[in-house]
Amino acid sequence: MDEKEAEHVLQQELSRLRSKSYAELTSRVGDVIAYEAEASSGVRYQLEIQFIWDDKQHGDIRVMGAIDDGGIRAFMPLTLSFIMSPAGEFIDE
Repeated sequence: MDEKEAEHVLQQELSRLRSKSYAELTSRVGDVIAYEAEASSGVRYQLEIQFIWDDKQHGDIRVMGAIDDGGIRAFMPLTLSFIMSPAGEFIDE
């Protein structure tokens, strides 16, 4: 798997979610979205996005993404995440 390319694809997907409000993200808590995305190279990647409370319910929300190319990396995907506070601020950035 081309890790730079996969990271770029995952960053793009998470950037789209970073533009959502806290309320929009919290409405997705418990959801797991799995889908494929195609990179500019033509490689198809498998993505999984999860929405979870970071510490306690109605506190910070963590949006976690994982990506792999369907090969052996499916057992150890590349992951990235972000955390948003109830005030709509990003934590630890």
